[in-house]
Amino acid sequence: MGCALCLGPTGLTMPLLTPMPTAPRSTHLPLPADEPLVVDTSRRFVRVTERRADGLVAFEFSIGWPELAVDLLLPAAAFADFCERNRVQRLDL
Repeated sequence: MGCALCLGPTGLTMPLLTPMPTAPRSTHLPLPADEPLVVDTSRRFVRVTERRADGLVAFEFSIGWPELAVDLLLPAAAFADFCERNRVQRLDL
């Protein structure tokens, strides 16, 4: 997947996009329309995925829902400070 170059009508190169594969469909049942989603943004979660030899900590961070996370990378001391400041709940312990 990606793009290949081709000549456009003006002779300039333009990207030719190829379709991306579709993601698998969710197996979750839809929520009833009369029940709004509620998220507690005061809840913070961390799951360490790797402690690297160079001293960096790779981890997933989420707010509200532990299932929806971003991957981050910090030096070990900064990671400890990050966890303390955000009062995280560790999911990997």
